[in-house]
Amino acid sequence: MKMRTRKLIGTIASVIYLAIYCLIAMVVGARLVVGYGIVMELPFYIVAGLGWLPIEMMIIKWMSKPDSA
Repeated sequence: MKMRTRKLIGTIASVIYLAIYCLIAMVVGARLVVGYGIVMELPFYIVAGLGWLPIEMMIIKWMSKPDSA
């Protein structure tokens, strides 16, 4: 697969993944965390804010592979 095609697929996958991740994090935060004070909210926001990185890093690594012959 050419790099150009992988980048297109990866970009679309990233946008879809981030939209779904944000919606899930928002629902979890609203139902389980908000209203319990900074002691619960701060760790949640740190974890939720960094939780998307591992998947996105895998997508970017896949997108950056050189073209296969």
